[in-house]
Amino acid sequence: MRPIAVLIFFLFISCNFLNAQSAPYHVVFDVTSKDTIVHQMVIRWVREILNTAPDAKIEVVFYAKSLDMITKDKSVVSSDVVNFSSRSNVAFKVCEVAMKNNAVEKSQLLPGVQIVPDGIYEIISRQHEGWGYIKAAR
Repeated sequence: MRPIAVLIFFLFISCNFLNAQSAPYHVVFDVTSKDTIVHQMVIRWVREILNTAPDAKIEVVFYAKSLDMITKDKSVVSSDVVNFSSRSNVAFKVCEVAMKNNAVEKSQLLPGVQIVPDGIYEIISRQHEGWGYIKAAR
């Protein structure tokens, strides 16, 4: 009887482990920093996630002083932003209020960057939907 109980226990644990690994991968990144190292770090994280989970849904939300990451002639990761934003499962979204506060026009944004009315609300909405949350900072 005891060997059967041990076997059932290990089967149960194995099934739970497999189920945990197959959970949907949805993550929203919160970017507020002007620091280009933080910008490079976010791109590295997006790349690493897509390498391990190509179908993961990723959203990077910008507000406060982070807009250089997605602004033409200012971004040190512009080619990566444009490349990743062309994928259907990756979105770069900028807060309209932050654009106004930083005097950034839509024409200055990199191709593929989307505008949302409120960056914080965008993040909260994703969290409400069960997305993971990562604050990009160092």
